[in-house]
Amino acid sequence: MTNPIRVLLVDDHDLVRAGLRALLERIDDFKVVGEARDGRQALIEIKQACPNVVLMDLSMPELNGLDATAKATSKFPDVRILILSMNAGENYVLPALRAGAAGYLLKNISSTELETAVRAVARGEAYLSSGVSKQLVDRCLQREGDEGSSLERLTPRQREVLQLTGEGRSAKEIATKLDISVRTAEAHRSQLMEALDIHNLAGLVRYAIRMGLVSADT
Repeated sequence: MTNPIRVLLVDDHDLVRAGLRALLERIDDFKVVGEARDGRQALIEIKQACPNVVLMDLSMPELNGLDATAKATSKFPDVRILILSMNAGENYVLPALRAGAAGYLLKNISSTELETAVRAVARGEAYLSSGVSKQLVDRCLQREGDEGSSLERLTPRQREVLQLTGEGRSAKEIATKLDISVRTAEAHRSQLMEALDIHNLAGLVRYAIRMGLVSADT
């Protein structure tokens, strides 16, 4: 028997992870080696469990799937990240692929397509869900001189501050979470407003929700 495909599940909803585990563990050569509720925990689990494939949600607390993917592909280049999301829009798909994701799946896919996608990325291939426009992705990825979306132009630290702001954290809470001073946290938020041409905290929260960094019910 060949070595099983080792899969890590990353989603902040317990029922989603339980459902994915139940589906994958029915397949003889798949092995679920761990679970994580957010991007920070995912990075720890990747290091400890050594998965071949990570099924990664995008909208999660603490550290979203986009930034977790970028960190994971940088630190663990042999791990293949497969995004599993409700959203098929350009603002979600393209940043995920540019962050290093090997594939992008929609959560309304069949169990058969899920298996096909996991096998494909484990082999080193790319995989796009049938609900994602390949033509759109190809056109945008090949566009020369593209500066990317406004979200992609932010630094990783600015995106972390943006997500925590979107989750309703105060400057003091952000400072504690990121181990920076309150003044630095406030400076990051001011820089965010300037970079995004957003003029209040409520606007930053709405932007974070619109870009999928946090969910509307956070």
